[in-house]
Amino acid sequence: MKITKVQTTVVAVPDPPLRNVNGVHEPYAVRVILQVHTDDGVTGLGEMPGGTRFKAELDAAAAKVIGLNPYHTEWLRELFPDSPRLWSAFEVPCLDAVGKATGRSVSDLLGGGVRDRVPFSAYLFYKFATPDGWLETAAGTPKPWGEVGMYGWAAEVLTPEAMVDETAEFVRRYGFRTLKLKAGPLPPDEEVRTLRLIRERFGPDYPLRIDPNAGWSVETALRLLPQLEEIGLEYYEDPVRGMDAMAEVGRRTELPMATNMCLVGFKQFPEGVAKDAVQVVLADHHGWGGLWAMKQCGQICRIFGMGTSQHSNSHLGISMAAMIHAGATVPGLIYASDTHYPWQQGWDVVNETFTFTDGSLPVPTAPGLGVTLNQERLGRLAEIAAARPSERRDDLGTMRRWFPEWEAKAQRW
Repeated sequence: MKITKVQTTVVAVPDPPLRNVNGVHEPYAVRVILQVHTDDGVTGLGEMPGGTRFKAELDAAAAKVIGLNPYHTEWLRELFPDSPRLWSAFEVPCLDAVGKATGRSVSDLLGGGVRDRVPFSAYLFYKFATPDGWLETAAGTPKPWGEVGMYGWAAEVLTPEAMVDETAEFVRRYGFRTLKLKAGPLPPDEEVRTLRLIRERFGPDYPLRIDPNAGWSVETALRLLPQLEEIGLEYYEDPVRGMDAMAEVGRRTELPMATNMCLVGFKQFPEGVAKDAVQVVLADHHGWGGLWAMKQCGQICRIFGMGTSQHSNSHLGISMAAMIHAGATVPGLIYASDTHYPWQQGWDVVNETFTFTDGSLPVPTAPGLGVTLNQERLGRLAEIAAARPSERRDDLGTMRRWFPEWEAKAQRW
């Protein structure tokens, strides 16, 4: 089997813009869809974050992979020694193609699953409804989160009570058992009050997480520790910026310190381990180098007594499938993975539907990733991307469109 052609398509996915410590996301997420064709007539699918610049990088890299064997993915490290993103971009569709050619699932190709369902966490955001007219489901129906009280513009809807209502909706619809709050829009004491209200509503059997995106000072993170320990967290994710700050907070608590900001690649493991800055790594196959890299990350974490989970961004069904296969095959992935997928409101490029039950998804057993591309949907999302070009997320600029007085602060609280 040889690679004969690589197609890349930039798509933009309507995505209710979420508030965070830096501002607010744009009202759509930009992705690149890859189709890797082979001389056997098999096409492998991939998906990566990025816009037209990354597409150009992928297209240039594609010239080097034409004629290569998708069974032999190790050559990616030789061709692109300094780019884990390119490893992942091509490895996933190669695995998909090999799986389709052999009739085996990607999880089988990765050594077999250790679980047949992968748990995910409810990812709880304050979201804005915008006047742009894009906010609808893929079927053109009204936004399905309208009944959640925090949805809108007025400051009074950004409240702990509204977030409890949203949490209840996630639990009701999808059965999530792990609940993760994206902190930053409210003052830290209000974020802690939010966690307390969620704990009171759902009891001790629902693991809680909080992620301030490193927007808190060490002083703030330490001041809040007694309350957070009383509430009980599964882990404390990136309250502060950098390994030294994470280690300083970690020395003062038994709560595991988690990150997807200060340990984001293999080269950072020595520092992270030496400083004991991190006890849980939220890895992401898009940035770490693919699905085999996820397995290697999990093994290193096990060696050093660290836990593993999966970071998420606003992904579509190809990445969702890849995350499930990774989650099935990493023994040390003991924490429920993050996912934005419920927020996508039906927008996707694949024909298959992922339905959460008890907060988890079954591992696809069909060949490859277990998903097939819908060309009509791909074309529709490509049209949106062409109409709203963007290269990278601009939380500050987007926030200033609606709130001109908003200031950029690396450490807001």
